[in-house]
Parts: sequence; C-alpha cells; structure tokens
Amino acid sequence: MSPAPSVVVTISDRAAELVKSGMIVGLGSGRAATAFIRSLGSKVQAGLTILGVPTSEASAHLATQLGIPLTTLDEVDQLDLTIDGADEVDPRGNLIKGYGGALVREKIVAAASRMLVILVGDEKLVPVIGSRGKLPVEVLKFGLAATARHLELLGLSPQVRQASGAPLVTDNGNYIFDCGTGPIERPTELEARIVAIPGVVGTGLFLGMTDMVLVQRGPQLEIHEYRRDAVHEATR
Repeated sequence: MSPAPSVVVTISDRAAELVKSGMIVGLGSGRAATAFIRSLGSKVQAGLTILGVPTSEASAHLATQLGIPLTTLDEVDQLDLTIDGADEVDPRGNLIKGYGGALVREKIVAAASRMLVILVGDEKLVPVIGSRGKLPVEVLKFGLAATARHLELLGLSPQVRQASGAPLVTDNGNYIFDCGTGPIERPTELEARIVAIPGVVGTGLFLGMTDMVLVQRGPQLEIHEYRRDAVHEATR
C-alpha cells in the first residue's frame, strides 16, 4: 500500500486557525491576505462567527463575496487580531509594506489591533529593512513636487507609482511615491523624518508592530514570535 500523501499546511490556513468565534479581525490586503480571507471565508461558512475590518476596498469586496460580515473602526474600540502580508520582514520583525498600495489603512488597522500576524514567503525575509530597494510613501496630490524635493533631501529617490499609464490613486484619494532606498540602518529616525514632511500621509515602515510572522518555506511553515516593545527599542 502506498503511503498517504502528506498534507501541506499553508500559512493562510494556519492563520485562520488563530481566529476564534466572537473576534473582531483586521483583514489585510495583497496576495497573502487574500489567501487568508478565502480561508477565513470557508470557516465563516462552516459556522465561525466573527466581524472583519478590511484594510482596502478590494479586501472588503472579497470578504463580502465570501459572506464575512464587516464592521468599521468607527464602530469598535479595538480589534482582537489583524492578519496581513508584508513586502519585507527583518530579523526583529520590522516590516516594509505598501507594494499593494494600502499601507495607510493597513497601519491604522494594525495599530488598533491587540495582535498583528504577518504572512510571508521566505523570499520576503531580509537581513536589513530596505534591502529590496523600495519604500512606499503615501502623499497628498497637492504640493506633489514640493513633497518630492523634501524626500530627495533625505537621500530617497521618489517616483510616483503608475497604473495603466497614469498615477495610481489610493483608496484614500492620494498618490504613492515609491522611494528608492538601500538598507535602512536607522528606520525609526527615517520614519520620523519622513512623516514630518508636509504632504506625507504615511510610510510603509511598520516598526515594532508585529507579534508573529508565519513564513512559508516550501512545504514547511515557520513561526516567528516577537515582543513589540523589544522590537521597537531595537530600531532606535
């Protein structure tokens, strides 16, 4: 008799196991978060009772299609858990997010959550944050050139993100600068200097916010846990 095939547990399925009935759950954006929302939708259809807070219009649309009931941050005080993806994760659990364009809403939801769980493939793990060479920064349309000049003075190379031949407009009605960067040795300092620029709405640096990272390494699943205060202090 042939041996039974092994069952591969995906990070999206493992993340869905963290969700218990009665929870209010932040629903991230992007490929990994989409897979999680689909896994969560299956559990809701099987009887799990939760409320979701989406971080983008796309995530809200998918959740509605799957029958996941939604609420907003205006209707709840705090979220129990947020599941999202990331574009970079360093050894301390610091993140760069925003390649998908939802960085500001993602950060607001993450900050309102008791626990932030990040789902990534092992290709997203970096030795130093910024290693992939791009830091998204959401900015107001007004004063775009002036904001770009301020970013250039910080040694960044801002380029307006394009979609279908025109500047991409976020769900908040803003633009995104993809700022060229190398490894960032002082991310807390850089974050403070960027957000101090008039016209900047938020950055893709998520520092000291992560509680757990689930890593898909081929068929294997790795779990990395962090203490938020320790992560934050390590970035100063």
